[in-house]
Amino acid sequence: MITGEPEFSALCLLCRNLNVFFGHKSGNSMRILLTGGCGFIGSAVIRHIIRSTDHSVLNVDCMTYAASEETVEDAPSSGRYEFARANIVNGSEMSRLFEAFRPHAVMHLAAESHVDRSIDGPGVFIQTNVVGTYSLLEAARKYWLTLDKADREAFRFHHISTDEVFGALEPNDPPFTETTPYDPRSPYSASKASSDHLVRAWFHTYGLPTFVTNTTNNYGIWHFPEKLIPLITINAIEGKDLPVYGDGANVRDWLFVEDHAEALVKAVEKGVPGETYAIGARQPRSNLEVVKTICKVLDELSPDAAGPRERLIRFVSDRPGHDFRYEIDPSHAEQALDWKAKHDFETGIRRTVQWYLDNRDWWEAIRARRYTGNRLGTAAE
Repeated sequence: MITGEPEFSALCLLCRNLNVFFGHKSGNSMRILLTGGCGFIGSAVIRHIIRSTDHSVLNVDCMTYAASEETVEDAPSSGRYEFARANIVNGSEMSRLFEAFRPHAVMHLAAESHVDRSIDGPGVFIQTNVVGTYSLLEAARKYWLTLDKADREAFRFHHISTDEVFGALEPNDPPFTETTPYDPRSPYSASKASSDHLVRAWFHTYGLPTFVTNTTNNYGIWHFPEKLIPLITINAIEGKDLPVYGDGANVRDWLFVEDHAEALVKAVEKGVPGETYAIGARQPRSNLEVVKTICKVLDELSPDAAGPRERLIRFVSDRPGHDFRYEIDPSHAEQALDWKAKHDFETGIRRTVQWYLDNRDWWEAIRARRYTGNRLGTAAE
């Protein structure tokens, strides 16, 4: 476990690095430095790496309010997982971790990601998503320059981003693709767009082998309770109001997080430097449809004596600058990565709702200490 100064002896480090590079050149396992691995999507990627591949992973996470160590589940006992509590904004610390771990690839997921919080306080989004990405790129570039030619060519910097950088779609617009022009509308999406541009600039200017994936709204297990699906699920379990912005007509394209994790690992294995891969599941739903589906599934799994949970739906004032619709055409990613989402929306929601029913201890502790379920993102009102 890398938590402070490196504790490896020179001999152990040399042996490990020899194994790393010989194994990588022969097509075997990779060593992946992954940022934000105690968050929602990052932890799903770690679980997939440990359970479905031979890769090893160093999880770099500064443990913000939305991070939980439990989310990586059995990874620490695997022998292929290490953890470093560190902030990606700290360039010298990132350089130290690169030298200690000697990765073949970076998967950069660390980000502030909640639009409502970006409305209330955009500063931390600029620091983490823009400055943090810059610091990580520079640490990766300096490390990459120390590698021999073959290892340099094999190295990958995989930046994970969002479809929100493309702006908003009208009802009859075609879905986003890899070539859709950028048009971010919120402090969050603007900060992610900035980070995407930095990643591409480091490829074109310095030759660092970077690529970007953009994805739709993810949902699933271990999702921090401030986001729509976990918030509605938990409120419905507790018999509380189910807040829906505006008239609930805003549309999002939903992807089960474990399907996304599989796609991301395939991307770091197959990704071509300079490329972009738009990852989605072709499952658009309005916010109101999502809420009603959660109510229906929860009524089946855990009936409420007070009646169907749709009675709890409350329409509230809309989010400032609320984008109407996001949707991705994942055709290029499906073909290039040999991947397709396995879960349809109804199956994924059922798994998700059942998980929240079975794991009350986790989210009840969060409700008690970190996030009570209060509304965010009203600063502009």
